[in-house]
Amino acid sequence: MATKHTSVPSRAESEFSRTATLATVAALIAVLFAGSTVVTPLYVIYERQFGFAQVTLTLIYAAYVIGNLAALLVFGRISDQIGRRRTAAIATAIAIIGALVFLFAHGIAALYVGRVLSGLAIGIGAGTGTAWLSELIDETDKSRATVVATSANFAGLGIGAVIAGLLADYAPHPLRTPFIAYLAALMMTVILIAFAGETVPRPLDALRQVSLRPRAAVPTAIRAAFVAPAVTGFGAMALVAFFAALVPSVLANELHETSHAIAGAVFLELAATVAIVIALTRPLPSRTAMLCSLGLMLPSVSLIVAAQFQGSLALMIAATALCGVAVGLGYRGSLQVVNQIAPEDRRAEVVSAYFICGFLGNALPVIGIGVISTLASPRVASLVFAAMIAAFAVIALGFGLRYSDR
Repeated sequence: MATKHTSVPSRAESEFSRTATLATVAALIAVLFAGSTVVTPLYVIYERQFGFAQVTLTLIYAAYVIGNLAALLVFGRISDQIGRRRTAAIATAIAIIGALVFLFAHGIAALYVGRVLSGLAIGIGAGTGTAWLSELIDETDKSRATVVATSANFAGLGIGAVIAGLLADYAPHPLRTPFIAYLAALMMTVILIAFAGETVPRPLDALRQVSLRPRAAVPTAIRAAFVAPAVTGFGAMALVAFFAALVPSVLANELHETSHAIAGAVFLELAATVAIVIALTRPLPSRTAMLCSLGLMLPSVSLIVAAQFQGSLALMIAATALCGVAVGLGYRGSLQVVNQIAPEDRRAEVVSAYFICGFLGNALPVIGIGVISTLASPRVASLVFAAMIAAFAVIALGFGLRYSDR
């Protein structure tokens, strides 16, 4: 009787498989996040074609956060239960549906639906991808997983904006071609995911076994220390939202720069600066990074306002670079501080609470700017935004310095 031999993968094959999966997960994060900024340089076209006001534009942008919050509160732990690969496939499928909604959009309602689906896909996929990377990268170097995840995140944001801007300027059908290109990228991602390695040992087979109970809270003992990183995350995401939702309109109306490619390039500058700062400042202590970010937020928003009042593209480019440094230091530093102060047995809840603050920062300030722009003027709205960010930064800086030794 012949003996049946089981093929055991060699060490080299296992290492290749791990590296390939790591590259696939980084690509997954980048492609999903690109979907949130494909629409950035197109807002001016939608505004003109569908005839809506600035406040409607900001509400469409903010609808994205509804999907983010649903992903965090309802589906935050699903990949721990059914596996990383299956959850990534679900996130990509939702992103495909969202892109199709944008592709065939004929009114404002479709833009709202597309943004919610985009937020849901990114919320599910980003959480899954970050956990996946953490399991693929050596246990002794978990900070590398954070750097890879955040770099892929912001690289995707920047590339999505600039490619969409170029296609809007130089390709036919400016509201269709960018989403056709994005759908092609999503389909390639689906193929890569199918061959990726699973890291959850025993994923659940039945969806009825999955728990969807929300988990987000901050223990009483660390609430005061939580204020600084939470406000830093809020402010950092508010700056990103300003560039993603409003800078194209500022460029067109205040700086008289109507090129969609330039609008995409400005956001690419922001995203690239953030990714580079996160990678280069890895040795910098997390609390130092967070406090430096808070200090930089004041000159950052001052430059944004100056660029609008002077009508200067050069000042806007300088403001973008400085905002990128502030966001990079703030996002990386505040997230790591939260991980440090959170009790081991409640870390997931505390991190979820931090991300809720970030999502709110990504939505509420731009809605406020939209309302003020409609009632007064874009310049007044930017002044109010700058004052709010400055006030929050000063408050967070006070809490950060006071609780630096705790």
